[in-house]
Amino acid sequence: MAIRCVHQHHPALPWLNARARRRREAGVTLMELMVVVAIVGILAAIAYPAYTQFVMQTNRTDATKTMQLAAQSLERCYSVSFNYAGCNVNGRIVNDTSTIGTPNTLYTITFAIPDPQDYTMTAVATAAPQTSDSQCAQFTLASSGQQAAQDVNANDNTKLCWGSN
Repeated sequence: MAIRCVHQHHPALPWLNARARRRREAGVTLMELMVVVAIVGILAAIAYPAYTQFVMQTNRTDATKTMQLAAQSLERCYSVSFNYAGCNVNGRIVNDTSTIGTPNTLYTITFAIPDPQDYTMTAVATAAPQTSDSQCAQFTLASSGQQAAQDVNANDNTKLCWGSN
């Protein structure tokens, strides 16, 4: 004699079970969504500062590369005229206190040419995000080839900012 469960063959029960299964599989709960949002928030809090620091570090080459190219132009001119004043740098004639912008417009470079045989270039950040770069606030390149950099407190930071010396 076999015992039969009556509810197994009830016509409405399979439909209810399928409906309940579909409802469970159809979406995510609010709790699952909040866990995902919390995880994304934590990852963003960790990644964003590292990303902005990387962008500032990468953008420093806008100043250093432009200064090195300007130095090459000044040296070519000096080899012909024995004078740094009046030289063409990136299509501009530079003299004492002349300024040029960098290609990405993140820095302004000021030339100091106190005499025909010497110059010093100084780059200062003029646009975001570089204006908030407290580690490398100013770059300097002299006619002797000496590179220098300072942080916002005027401390020497040449090795970090130029990546050399």
